[in-house]
This record gives sequence, structure tokens and C-alpha cells, in this order.
Amino acid sequence: MPRFPAEWEAHDATWNAWPHHEPDWPGKFEPIPWVYAEIARVLAQSEQVEILCHDQTVLEDAEACLAAHQVSGRIRLHLKPTDRVWLRDSAPTGVLGADGALDWCDWGFNAWAKYDNYAHDATVGEFVAGVTRRPRRVPQRPDGKGPVVLEGGGIETDGCGTVMVTEEWLLSGVQIRNPGLGRADYEQIFAEELGCATTIWLGEGCVGDDTHGHVDDVARWVAPGVVVLAHEEDPADENHARSLDNLRRLRAARDARGESLRVVTLPYPRAVVMDGQRLPASYANFYIANGAVLVPTFNDANDRVALNALAELIPDRPVVGIHAVDLVWGLGTLHCLTQQQPAPAAR
Repeated sequence: MPRFPAEWEAHDATWNAWPHHEPDWPGKFEPIPWVYAEIARVLAQSEQVEILCHDQTVLEDAEACLAAHQVSGRIRLHLKPTDRVWLRDSAPTGVLGADGALDWCDWGFNAWAKYDNYAHDATVGEFVAGVTRRPRRVPQRPDGKGPVVLEGGGIETDGCGTVMVTEEWLLSGVQIRNPGLGRADYEQIFAEELGCATTIWLGEGCVGDDTHGHVDDVARWVAPGVVVLAHEEDPADENHARSLDNLRRLRAARDARGESLRVVTLPYPRAVVMDGQRLPASYANFYIANGAVLVPTFNDANDRVALNALAELIPDRPVVGIHAVDLVWGLGTLHCLTQQQPAPAAR
């Protein structure tokens, strides 16, 4: 039986991809590589960082930016074309087999059932498996109609057999990943492929999320039995009703151990808007690395509230804020752009 380890468990590496697709940040691309350099600097202090580069020019740009930012050490650049840089979703999900060794669960990828250009991203899993020399499997639909299409940003685990997802992502009639599959089918897939026998279904994700409901913008495990939930207190904000519904669901839920959950709320920052578009700005899109917790910040008074709350909940590693006002214009932040490579279990 496979086990999907929690994010706070040991990593052998973090994977991401160097930004190169200017239309993802229209009019604001110039600062984005410097944000990535800062992310790499923090990550490399405690784990290997594997960075995909679309072509030789992008690789050389990455080298120059990292050098200017004095990033050195555990960094490795790879030539691998990508369409976009959201490796949380295009890269495979690392699980541990019965022997404690790493296997890659490589979901089908179709650009969130929204964009047409994803041929390069659809082969990221095969590339990562080749570099790491670890087995890769492609989960198949229960009805035999091809690969299961999922993204890593939609699945959140406690490492103890529980997975959280949203109905908006998998069960709504918008951006349908797997036509014909229902709640029971997904629960079967999570049990068989991830070893997660218990699925907690939340309602909706946050406003502005073009993935249509990824859980990693709204609810995250920080320890077994402990979930942080992005909660909007302003009744006039569209996130208010969504977060209240998710809060109700979490308070009624039990994990795979049969235990009720401790739910801690994180505020949202002020609404971040660009060219009239509400962006998915959320502190819940943090990333737990071996030696730090990287948290997106938004030049908002609630930055401090969120950072302090996460520091109390995850006391074994420093909490580091990463400026994300420009980054979120690409409709994702820190968790969206990273994918961990779990370390093998100690034998």
C-alpha cells in the first residue's frame, strides 16, 4: 500500500521551473525571476533545488540571476521545455511504497482543463522520474478510459491516510478533468494510488483561482489533526461565504484515525486586483521545506498575523515571508510553483 507523505516530512529535493512565459505575468514579468531567485536561496539552505529551464537561453538567464542573487550550493539546472512553471500541478506526486522507497504518481495533465498549450508540461513527470531514476506510474481511470487527470495543488494530505480536496475542483461542471467520474470514483483513486482511505470534501476554493478550486489556496495541514483554513471575515467579500462553508465542513470532519480536527483560521490579505481582475492572494499557499516555511506576503497588515500564526503552528523551522504581489499576477504563488521530492522512509 503506498503512502502519500505530508509536506513537512523530509524532502530529498524541491522541484520548480524557471519563469519564461511572459503572458503568465503580462506587463509584470521583469521582477518574477528575482522572486524565484529568492525562493531558491531560501530552499537551498536546507535541501536540493532542481530547476527546469525551458531552453539554453532560459538556463543562462537563470544562472545569471542566481549568481547575482548570490545563490549557490544545492542548485541544479535542467534543460527541459515547459509551457508554464506551476510544477505543483504538472510534476508528479511523490509517494512512498511498501518498502519505504520513492515512487512517482504521474497524473495526466491537461492544463487545468482550461488552456490549449500543455504538451511540454504533460511530459514533466516522465522527465522527473528519469532524472531521479525512480519508478513512475500513471494512474488509470476506474472505467478504463485512460489516465486520471489531476493536479498536485488539488490534493492535500496529513501523511496519515487522509486527503483534502474540494467539490468545486472535482465535482462541478466547470473545467472538468475527468468526465464521468464521481465522488466514489475519486475516493477509490485516492485510496489505491495515495493510500488515503479517508477523503475530506471541502466546498469551494478562493475567488480568482483559475484552477477552479484547488485546496492549497484555502486549507492546509500543518500537523496530524491540525488544519489551517483561509477565512474571510468581511461578509461583503465573496470569500466569506466560501470560507464559512469550509469551516463548517472541517469542524464536522474526522481524519483517517477517526479523530476530529483542530481548525485554525488564517486571514486573507486585502483583495489584490490587477487590471480589474481579482487574484487568488492567500496565505494558505505556503510551502513547508526541510528548513523553513515559505509564506506569500502581500504588503498587508495581515501579513504579520499570518506569519505569526504559522510560526506558532510549525515551531520547528523558521517562517520566511516572500513578497508575492507581483507573483500572484500569474495566478499562483509559492505552493503552486514547488513540488517536493519526498525522502525515502528510514528502514
